[in-house]
Amino acid sequence: MKFLSYMILSVMLAILVLSVVYVSKKTTLVFGIENSRLVYLGYSLLTILFLFGFGAFMNATGELGHTIYRITALAIGVYLFLVFSFLIADGIYIFVKLSSSTFGFIGFGLAFIISVLGYWNASHIRVTPVNIPMQGLNQELKAVHLTDIHIGHFRTNGFLQNIINITNAQNPDVIFLTGDYLDSKYALNKKYFEPLKQLKAPIYFVDGNHDHATNNDSIVALMRSVGVKVLENEVIHLNGLQIVGLKHMLADRNSLDMHASGHKPTIEETLPKLNIDKEKASVLLHHAPSGIKHANQHGVDLYLAGHTHAGQIFPFNFFADMMFEYNRGLHNFNGTKVYVSEGVGTFGPPFRIGTKSEIVSLTLSPY
Repeated sequence: MKFLSYMILSVMLAILVLSVVYVSKKTTLVFGIENSRLVYLGYSLLTILFLFGFGAFMNATGELGHTIYRITALAIGVYLFLVFSFLIADGIYIFVKLSSSTFGFIGFGLAFIISVLGYWNASHIRVTPVNIPMQGLNQELKAVHLTDIHIGHFRTNGFLQNIINITNAQNPDVIFLTGDYLDSKYALNKKYFEPLKQLKAPIYFVDGNHDHATNNDSIVALMRSVGVKVLENEVIHLNGLQIVGLKHMLADRNSLDMHASGHKPTIEETLPKLNIDKEKASVLLHHAPSGIKHANQHGVDLYLAGHTHAGQIFPFNFFADMMFEYNRGLHNFNGTKVYVSEGVGTFGPPFRIGTKSEIVSLTLSPY
């Protein structure tokens, strides 16, 4: 696992360097710039500055840091789309010889169009209906699974209100929220929690890695202040359904996850302490789709998670597929159903290409 993480990081770094060389070369040709060194230097410096700004101001609380983060996150996304667009223009050039001006019009024009469509796609929430038959359930339950809302630099109360309206429209009996509610200290304010009172069903929340990076204790306190039930390695019962809520943690001591602490209990160590009744229907809430084999050993019927964003922006879906056994959608592990949501919000660049912003509407039916 460690080798795979280093390999993915090395590949991504190599792709970044090659992309800078590629975009610099194409920009030089499009604009007929004689001193290409300045172009290469300019793109290199901009890339470094954008990545630095993105990392350094991720948890900014002031308006200046907030603005810098927004600019750099947007720039990283647009730069990625510019690389795609030049590659498409090069593909066209194989069959149709293009002038430098036409090549540039296609490249920069496509980058603009992809940016607009990617932003719209990320802001446009879809509802995914999923039916899960469950042995041991006495009655049908309607549930909504929300995850990775990422209230912060880009997603604020307008986006949250849309989520609330869509969720209430599903008429759920229960709402599951599996972490990463916030992704920045900029949004660590009660005004971003108060709207949750409008939800018309009990809400059960487990934390995610971005909640920890922001300030998990404060988030938990704010959640509880607005009536959200926070589950911290415990089991509660609702209409014959066992709801198992786990804090964000490693699957076991053999797992490597840069987003979970190795100094805290693991899923393998925690589940035996919770007295899950295998004869009764159960749903497990955990931020990341990890430790599923351990959940299966304890008779868990349904495992709900998020975290992956399904890669969020092409081609990162391929990297996400490499990193996670289950990256998106519904799966079956030896009788344990696993649903990995693509998430409602976005992290970093506020775009989605090849993925969707998703609210999962679950029908849990007895059989």
